[in-house]
Amino acid sequence: MNVQYRGIEFQKISTGSVYLGTEKGGWIYASQRPRHEVKCPDFYIMKSVLSQQQILDILQSKDADIKLDGAKIHDICQRLTDGVADEEFLASSAHGWEVRSPSEGEWRHAHETIGLELNPKKIEILADGVADNYRGAMMDGRPRPFHGLGPMAKHRTAIETHPTREGVTALSSAPMDRPLDGVVTRLVISPIRSENGKIVPLNADFFSNIRGEVFWTFLLGVVPSFVIPIARGMGSYAVNGWANLLFGGLCAGFVTGALWRPRRPTLQYNDVEESNLIRR
Repeated sequence: MNVQYRGIEFQKISTGSVYLGTEKGGWIYASQRPRHEVKCPDFYIMKSVLSQQQILDILQSKDADIKLDGAKIHDICQRLTDGVADEEFLASSAHGWEVRSPSEGEWRHAHETIGLELNPKKIEILADGVADNYRGAMMDGRPRPFHGLGPMAKHRTAIETHPTREGVTALSSAPMDRPLDGVVTRLVISPIRSENGKIVPLNADFFSNIRGEVFWTFLLGVVPSFVIPIARGMGSYAVNGWANLLFGGLCAGFVTGALWRPRRPTLQYNDVEESNLIRR
């Protein structure tokens, strides 16, 4: 269902789930874990990003080559949020509606549902704060707040499109304290959620991970390091040079850990307890 609001076309995305992150166990995938389910409510989204003319109209600016930064995006969202609850096309919401950039969960769910328009060589700003991984991420589709101090507080999560390959994207971040070339954003009209929400657990099972790492390092690194010289008739070296073989096996085991480890479990929305923190 397409709707018009302030001259901008939005499409309704029905309630549904999307999975973010990866199950791959190698260390190089640590920033993309854990894979988890995000359940989004009904919301509305732009199929394409804001055009220059739409930005100029909303901000009532005459700058023909306006570039987006955090302040401008906030101003755009604030101007459009005012009065959005009065629109007849919006279904009732106990907490009202807001206009903002999409969270990653909303973006992925909408892209899977309707196929969002992606322009090459662009940095599309999302509403989420940046983080090292998905630990602490929201599981109900609302934006992830930034927790911490430092320069990354001025960054936002972004979807970058490949310069030449159509449809290829990567998750990244962009500074919002200054205008940048190629920065774009699309908008969602999403229900405000002020109640407690589910988040991805902050901590993994540390001791289980250590046990698994010791097992696989021993099996894939240490054991072959001793078996290979024995199989080649160099059993005496396996005894006399055990220290070198052990060290080499440990190194080999660690290297395999960078690329491969058994898949990690996916966190389902209904399997995670509700947080006792209000996160918006």
